[in-house]
Amino acid sequence: MPETLTFDGDALHLLDQRALPVDVRYEVCRTPEETARAIKSLVVRGAPAIGVAAAYGVALAARRAMESGAAIDLALTDAHRILAASRPTAVNLFWALDQMRRVQRSLPGASSETLFDALAAEARKLQSDDVASCRSMGEFGASLFPAGARVLTHCNAGALATAGYGTALGVIRSAHRQGKIDRVFADETRPVLQGARLTAWELVNDQIPTTLITDSMAGFLMSRGEINCVVVGADRIVANGDVINKIGTYSLAVLAREHRIPFYVAAPRSTFDLATPTGKDVTIEERDPMEVLEFGGIRVAPVGVDVRNPAFDVTPFALVTAIICETGVAQAPIAEALIRLVALPFDPALDPAVR
Repeated sequence: MPETLTFDGDALHLLDQRALPVDVRYEVCRTPEETARAIKSLVVRGAPAIGVAAAYGVALAARRAMESGAAIDLALTDAHRILAASRPTAVNLFWALDQMRRVQRSLPGASSETLFDALAAEARKLQSDDVASCRSMGEFGASLFPAGARVLTHCNAGALATAGYGTALGVIRSAHRQGKIDRVFADETRPVLQGARLTAWELVNDQIPTTLITDSMAGFLMSRGEINCVVVGADRIVANGDVINKIGTYSLAVLAREHRIPFYVAAPRSTFDLATPTGKDVTIEERDPMEVLEFGGIRVAPVGVDVRNPAFDVTPFALVTAIICETGVAQAPIAEALIRLVALPFDPALDPAVR
């Protein structure tokens, strides 16, 4: 499968997820401004992938300063500001920018060339660590699945949403490798259709049995016993365990609780925001109304109608069975469990199969 993002030292190459599954093409970013536009316009999306892309955007700012002779500190300050404003909800973006600031602070007075080398190396490390993290949480999550799992997933939390392998889809991939998956149901995920365009594409490419459904079909299939577990990703998980994820996640959690179906959330620790008390304290991004007013480029609603288009919703932890990350599984009491998992060591070089 094509890589989500690659960096050649001069530019960041992003798989343009707006074109999938019809066309495989890359958008080339050579500046932090171009990287921020790619994040905002959904060329790249998914919390971990956004974080890695932003890290490379900072490195590109250092490269531009190195080539132009501009003041490096000012260039990096501007890059952080521009990239931080690209999307407000996914906490991995801000976590990755903090990691890049840490590298910059560790080299006071360094030349642009030295800073570029260090920042590019850090971004590459964040990328490789993310893949290892996803593989590890895949193993932890797969252990929770029953044999013959008929699992529902929402939006896209796969290789396309990360540096590779995926969070929720990483769990599904690991469970499939263990022979546990009977079938995956992928919500289409309106209004941008990440499930239909991206998740279904990934799963079909991996030859995992997949059925695409509209978002409104999930409750009916649960009532018929056709779904026996749910796994989703997350864009932010706050201190009390509330989960901020793609709009529609909360509805699925309510349905899963009603039908006594386990509801799992898979996300790396970079998605944990333990400084924010509850989901009510998180800014929820509202996107362009045209995403709702059009379908496939064709207008489907009358002129003059009002539109709401929140990109995310908040699922209270009370509706979540467990949160899966690279160091283990968190269950109630959740605040203490999240703190414990954050404190555990994680060695990206360790084979996740033996964790």
